[in-house]
Amino acid sequence: MGKRAIFGGVGVPVLLLAPQLLVVLIFFYWPASQALWQSFLLQDAFGLRTEFVWLENYADLFKQPDYYKAMRNTAVFAVAVTVLSLSIALYLATQADKSIRGAGVYKTLLIWPYAVAPAVAGVLWLFMFQPSLGIVARGLRALGIDWNPLLNGNHAMTLCILAATWKQISYNFLFFLAGLQAIPRSVLEAAAIDGASPLRRFWTVTFPLLSPTAFFLLVVNIVYVFFDTFGIIDAVTQGGPSKATETLVYKVYHDGKLGADLGSSAAQSVILMAIVVALTALQFRYIDRRVNY
Repeated sequence: MGKRAIFGGVGVPVLLLAPQLLVVLIFFYWPASQALWQSFLLQDAFGLRTEFVWLENYADLFKQPDYYKAMRNTAVFAVAVTVLSLSIALYLATQADKSIRGAGVYKTLLIWPYAVAPAVAGVLWLFMFQPSLGIVARGLRALGIDWNPLLNGNHAMTLCILAATWKQISYNFLFFLAGLQAIPRSVLEAAAIDGASPLRRFWTVTFPLLSPTAFFLLVVNIVYVFFDTFGIIDAVTQGGPSKATETLVYKVYHDGKLGADLGSSAAQSVILMAIVVALTALQFRYIDRRVNY
């Protein structure tokens, strides 16, 4: 039996928990409460006076067609980035888990993009796909594709999806690889002895045992798409062209920082937080049932 630490009072546990609780209070609950309070206020044009308007900011927000467009953009962006980043990372992890020469080098190279900041990742992809100078854009024009994310909204959204996916693959790859290495080899060998093909072994043995990791990454990737991709969109398209790539998180910044409409921006941030909490709860409510722990 391992050693256990027993505290005679509540003083030491409180001291150990206090720093983390203080960080959560200062950097989460306090800003969230300020955003909620700000969403009920309306500021004058000069920022000298505020008026309590109850739910007027929320009512005005749902009357804006641009807000529903941002919701659609976010839904498309979230589904595409989540599906692509998880599937590609899972495929790379299964290949890296094999006994091949130079596997350590491959794993190191696949992990590197995780260290790149989102804004830097966006700029890198923007350079490659820049209509007049980008090396990939030149190749697309040689194939007869008139690539121009500066004018074409679908091209701009595709570019943002590619940049966000590339940035997140490394994170997913790390967890998938760790999950694969934790699966007992005896289980896979037993399935192989029973005559199961590699594909059948993956779907009937490997993936069910990997489902807790996949579920965790699904939740994390949804949060990543809704919040952490702001830097990519700001660096690549700034929500354009014609707001074709304006997601909910970028609209919060655009209306609050650039438009100086703090009440509407705060209301959007509250709605965005509620959407992410609801999606996370739904995932735990329905998808968690199919996870094999």
